[in-house]
Amino acid sequence: MFTLVKNGAKRHFLSMYCIKLELFFSTTNAQPNLMPEFLVNSLGYSRDKAISASNKVTFLKPGNNKPYLVLDFFKNIGLDKTQIKMLVSPAPSLLFANVENTLKPKIKVLEEFGLSGSDLARVISRSGAFFRTSLDSGIKPSLKYLREVLSSDDSVVKAIKRAPTLLHYHLHRAMAPNISLLRNLGCSSLDIEKLFLRNPRIFLQKPEWLEDIVERVEKDFGIRTDSRMFFYGVEMLSSLSKSSLEMKLGIFKSFGWSDSDITMMVQRLPLCLTTSEAKLRNVLKFFMGELGYESSYIASHPTLLMFSLEKRVLPRNKILELLKEKKLIKRVPCFYTVIKCSEWEFLETYVLPLRDEMPEV
Repeated sequence: MFTLVKNGAKRHFLSMYCIKLELFFSTTNAQPNLMPEFLVNSLGYSRDKAISASNKVTFLKPGNNKPYLVLDFFKNIGLDKTQIKMLVSPAPSLLFANVENTLKPKIKVLEEFGLSGSDLARVISRSGAFFRTSLDSGIKPSLKYLREVLSSDDSVVKAIKRAPTLLHYHLHRAMAPNISLLRNLGCSSLDIEKLFLRNPRIFLQKPEWLEDIVERVEKDFGIRTDSRMFFYGVEMLSSLSKSSLEMKLGIFKSFGWSDSDITMMVQRLPLCLTTSEAKLRNVLKFFMGELGYESSYIASHPTLLMFSLEKRVLPRNKILELLKEKKLIKRVPCFYTVIKCSEWEFLETYVLPLRDEMPEV
């Protein structure tokens, strides 16, 4: 009898507990979550993406105006709807940040360096986790460290504009080992600054990765650390995967280039290997197939590979052919000389003096 009463009491307790839970959730759900509606109407989210994003953030109840304040703040600093979505999509909780205490102080730090207007908007929209990075332990120490590494605030701004994601790294931790590595190789502060401004991401890699790049620049291409091309070699290898590099070297070999030709070319201009595979094929086909240049000549004049075929090389070659055909030029210049001169020099030397004889040009 006692057992039956005890079991009955348990069932009664569980029944009452379930009823209370149902009342709690029905009361909560009675207030609609306004977040999906906000994302659709204010930022142009699709209904499905708005619902998905809303599941990651605080329940937006009527009267909570934080997302509207954040949205107005972003608009006031020059962000458009697309840029705001770039910030909000990976972290919808940003819409509930405190504008006065969290967002404004971070923007003020960047403005003090001279970032403003469209530059500021572009940097912020591409800065990744900038607004989720601590101001005092992350952003300020990083900017202070950049000031020490670079020669001026203008250089700091150039670096940030080139790689906005710098703003969410602890740069003094990430960069210091790589800078020490390069300094131990004899690189000056000016050399390091130049490389950093060309490709800041190199300095954010693990030191072991950079050590491997440096070793390959010397071992594979014979570019010594005291060569003025050394940093360009580092930049070139850091921008290419090993498979991509092999693919590009294979293109040269398919045109009959020897290893010594390729080495000479890279030693003179490492960045020529950053040219796209399609452009390399087209340029080599034109210079070697149509003009009959030897690989050794191109290897010793690697800037030929960098000029635009459509905008520079072919038009100038066409004009030079017309000059020779009409016998308007007594001494045919070296085509390399014609290609490398500036636009104004080309017009002044080969076009404007002959405009009466070649009105079609």
